[in-house]
Parts: sequence; structure tokens; C-alpha cells
Amino acid sequence: MPMAPRSPLLLAGLLAGAGAAHLAMPEPFDAMVPRALPGSPRTWTYASAAVELALAAGVALPRTRRTAALAAGAFFVGVFPANVRMAVDWKNRPAPLRAAAIGRLPLQVPLVLWARNVARGGRA
Repeated sequence: MPMAPRSPLLLAGLLAGAGAAHLAMPEPFDAMVPRALPGSPRTWTYASAAVELALAAGVALPRTRRTAALAAGAFFVGVFPANVRMAVDWKNRPAPLRAAAIGRLPLQVPLVLWARNVARGGRA
């Protein structure tokens, strides 16, 4: 199935937006950092922002798109534990917030598939 020409740029925009959000409002992201990781949660939040911004730039550029999209897919898999942590930690939050935290979990699958599709140049 052919990929829409804007698909890589939308993925790049999603990654850039996420990276900017990590920098602009790091506190909610700090709370998602798994406790098992060494060091400060803020360091991991900023590192995640840097990775997302670098991936965004890589996906946006045709020359680096394939490699960056594959790395983005791996990144989406790698941050899954943070999303699980958020879902667990938010079990006592109001229902809409709890639902949003749980709803994030299955969204990782289409993100990984989207990145894979971008890496393949739209070939399924």
C-alpha cells in the first residue's frame, strides 16, 4: 500500500511535538520514568526529548528517513515501560485520566507500525 507523501512529515511532527513537550513541561514526564532507571528522572526526560527531536529531524530528511524511522520504531517500543508505569500510577486518578493512561498502551502498536511503514518507504 503506498504511503501518503505527508506521512513521514506527520511522524516527524509527532516526534518533534513530543520532544518539545518534554522540554516545555518536564514534570509529568519525570513522573513516568521507571524507578529502576539510574539517575534523575529529569535527566531521562531531557534525554528522551533530545532523542525525539533528533528522530524528528532524521525522519523529516529523505536521506536519513529510513534509519531514523527504524530507530523511532525501536524508541516507541523502548518507552512502553514508561506508559505502563503511568497506567499503574494513575489507577486512582479520575476515570477520564485513568482511561487516557490505559488507552495509551495499545497506541504504541500503530506508532511502531507507522514508523516501520515510513522506513519501508510505504511498502507493506
